[in-house]
Amino acid sequence: MSVRSKGGEQRRPSTARTGRKAAGGKAGAAKDGRGGGPRPTASVRIKPGRDSRLISLFVAVGLVAAGIIGYGAYAVYRNSIGWQDRAAAIDGIVNYRAKDPKAPDYVDPRPSAYGHVEGTVQYPVQPPVGGRHNAAWQRCQGDVYDTPIASEHALHSLEHGAVWIAFRPDLPKDQVEALAAKVRGNDHMLMSPFEGLDRPISLQAWGYQLKLDNARDGRIGEFIRALRVNASTEGNATCSTGNYVNVTGTTPRNMPAPQDQQQQQPGG
Repeated sequence: MSVRSKGGEQRRPSTARTGRKAAGGKAGAAKDGRGGGPRPTASVRIKPGRDSRLISLFVAVGLVAAGIIGYGAYAVYRNSIGWQDRAAAIDGIVNYRAKDPKAPDYVDPRPSAYGHVEGTVQYPVQPPVGGRHNAAWQRCQGDVYDTPIASEHALHSLEHGAVWIAFRPDLPKDQVEALAAKVRGNDHMLMSPFEGLDRPISLQAWGYQLKLDNARDGRIGEFIRALRVNASTEGNATCSTGNYVNVTGTTPRNMPAPQDQQQQQPGG
């Protein structure tokens, strides 16, 4: 198409031809996938298996952290309460101090010097948890006795803060060994068989008792942690020096006068 002007004939671009070029351009874009518009963004895929594993890992770490924080808070709380409260929280424990604080066989009335007497004493609670006792205590340095001992000596050990684990002579060997593992190597601890127990196992501290059926009962550890040393009525008393015996037999032994005293040995 031409247009006349003063400068002569000029040609205008044909719209139809331009249209063909545009159409050709679009067709070319369709062929090679490139055009004038924005390119499509490639999608990133995360494999479901990997994603779930990451989530599980984060959850596990969170649970462990929460558990550590929770246990730490519980430990702080547990250590903040008194030993009497910790003992009172043990299921099945009997606190004879609270039950009858004036009873002479539970709380020592000191009828003689330090409540010490010679000979056999009849105790209303078996095994005994308080009262008059022999001047010599049973050695309680993690001692495991394989035959019965005199209650009069064991009771003096309790006064010094020891925990005495008594068990029926027919307790299975694996149960006895489980108890012994809690005693050996631990000061203010002793254990021995005890005839006539109404339950397989009985734990004693001064004024406290807990009877159980199984040596793997978690309350054994709770009893020891709460009452060992703490239940003592004689501060700074020891299990290692002084008038102690380490012999067995249910008949109490009277210690010789201090100037003639010699350490008794097993079988002596």
